[in-house]
Amino acid sequence: MPWLKLRLHANQDQAQALADAFEEWGAISVTLEDAADQPLFETHWDRSPLWSEVQVTGLFPEHTDTDDILSRARERLSLAENPPHQIDLLGDEDWAHSWMAHYKPLQVGCHLWVVPSWCEPPEPDAVNIILDPGLAFGTGDHPTTSLCLEWLSEQPLQDKTVLDYGCGSGILSITALKLGATQAFAVDIDALALDVTRRNAAHNGIHSGLNVMLPSELPPNFQADIVIANILFGTLIELAAEIKARIRPGGWLVLSGLLGSDQATEVRPYYEPPFEFTLHERQKWMLLAGRKPG
Repeated sequence: MPWLKLRLHANQDQAQALADAFEEWGAISVTLEDAADQPLFETHWDRSPLWSEVQVTGLFPEHTDTDDILSRARERLSLAENPPHQIDLLGDEDWAHSWMAHYKPLQVGCHLWVVPSWCEPPEPDAVNIILDPGLAFGTGDHPTTSLCLEWLSEQPLQDKTVLDYGCGSGILSITALKLGATQAFAVDIDALALDVTRRNAAHNGIHSGLNVMLPSELPPNFQADIVIANILFGTLIELAAEIKARIRPGGWLVLSGLLGSDQATEVRPYYEPPFEFTLHERQKWMLLAGRKPG
């Protein structure tokens, strides 16, 4: 049967309440998407992240009274008028597959691909990370993530321990293990991200070597051979002492999530010395990689 797809724009504070309300009002599925071309980052280390402008999409049965839904949304969000919205009528096949067409296998390094579960790997003998779009940040298509993946693909990871600080979807931890790392510690403050990481690991056949936890659960003296922090530059500054302490002598630190040279320049003094960074850039996003003196 046909379905009604109702899209509403909301701000960061409204989005989750609106998504919960959609389910309460009969939506069979609800998705949250970026409405402002903004990647999903941990903007505060003590709360779950979300974009500043969010598109909330609910899929409702065909005969749903959308005027009533809009009226309820206006009341729930304490608005004077209906929020910006769009209503589409979709057939069974359309709603199930239309969004999938936007996602294709993505090459992110030498013999390294990120492949949606409904696609065949273009290079079967390569390292293929099976990953579907979802709420947790990190599908490989954003420059901050692809820079990290490309850097990982160029490293000798055998017998290495990797700390993924702000793991999101778990893509960096999963990739590190598939590239030969012995252990990966996937850390995030968001319980949803931790659950998504575990599920993505299972889909990729990762059954050992992955440790998923809150930052507070890391052992006090734990250190890794490689620490990757793909988070906002403000958080990189706030957590500089903690992050630096987690790298073994001779180990590598990778900082990503830096937009423009100004942010990269602002972060560097918090880590240099002891690190001396090289800069990698893609579409105005910056990655800093440096080794801790042995």
